[in-house]
Amino acid sequence: MSEEKPVILTCAQPTGVLTIGNYLGAIKNWATMLDDYNCYFGVVDLHAITVKYTPAELRKNTLSCVAQYIACGLDPERSNLFIQSHVVGHTELAWLLSCITPIGDLQRMTQFKEKAAKLGFKVAEGEGSNELKFAHQGARAGASLNSGLLMYPVLMAADILLYNADAVPVGNDQRQHLELCRDLAQRFNSTYSETFKIPEPFIPKSGARIMSLQDPERKMSKSDDNQNSTLYILDKPDVLRKKLMSAVTDSGGEIKAAEDKPGVSNLLQIHSAISGSSTAELEASFVGKGYGDLKKEVADVVIAALEPVQARYAELIQDKKYLESVLKAGAGEAQKRAYKVLGKVYRKAGLVERPR
Repeated sequence: MSEEKPVILTCAQPTGVLTIGNYLGAIKNWATMLDDYNCYFGVVDLHAITVKYTPAELRKNTLSCVAQYIACGLDPERSNLFIQSHVVGHTELAWLLSCITPIGDLQRMTQFKEKAAKLGFKVAEGEGSNELKFAHQGARAGASLNSGLLMYPVLMAADILLYNADAVPVGNDQRQHLELCRDLAQRFNSTYSETFKIPEPFIPKSGARIMSLQDPERKMSKSDDNQNSTLYILDKPDVLRKKLMSAVTDSGGEIKAAEDKPGVSNLLQIHSAISGSSTAELEASFVGKGYGDLKKEVADVVIAALEPVQARYAELIQDKKYLESVLKAGAGEAQKRAYKVLGKVYRKAGLVERPR
């Protein structure tokens, strides 16, 4: 693969089955980048252990995530798919970066504060106040806040900088983390001389933002407590249809995308992202029809689009040797680049480079 191409890196935790939001909003776009970019797609299993987990489930979900990626169009012949823990350098670089990261920057991370709040912890507000406070009254029984949750953004920065990525596809929930990554790259360069590229956020030309079927004001999420809110790419056809037919719509019967019609707008967005028809074209085709007609057609479109994905996944998940060969090749390419960057970082930081 040519090193002359700009490097794109994106990583995801192996947290179970991908949603149609992941597919339409991210992976489908990634698949269009394979010829123009040197693509690295990482499954970040080390990030997944910052919360309570079952080891056997983690292994199963990691391989399943790889199979889902390939089934969704990430061709391993034109990209590098790898598991984070298979590549030496992620945790080493994270340690070096942690030594130049102010702890206050980490405690101000929105995701950290949200996760801490769920456990009954909070970060004190106010100028100059970064002390972590324990909310005794709100803490769950046996709750504890591990340092991995705090250091998560540093490891994420290491994931990116280890490959000197030119750009990183990120959603709104990860923009703050990317900003920290950019700050750390600049700080390292300033301290030790020019070393890292400053990664840019990659904004795809088009990308669907798929919302919850039961609460269309919120983004669709695989962690939603209400499973009827989320369409998973491996849901059986009857399950997909049932979820879509029970999707929340809006007052009035007109099928039109509008701010006061989030439910209908979401269904039209799903249809448009799959069929390629514009919202205006879809609105015209549903003139004189009702919400039931819209839901039925969206269900037909979704089921047809996911049929080949599900069939390919069923083949892949049974072929462990093939998946392992893909991961071995991907990790090999990733390791070459990682060693090159890590060696440079070690020299700049005054460390003796390890013999290989």
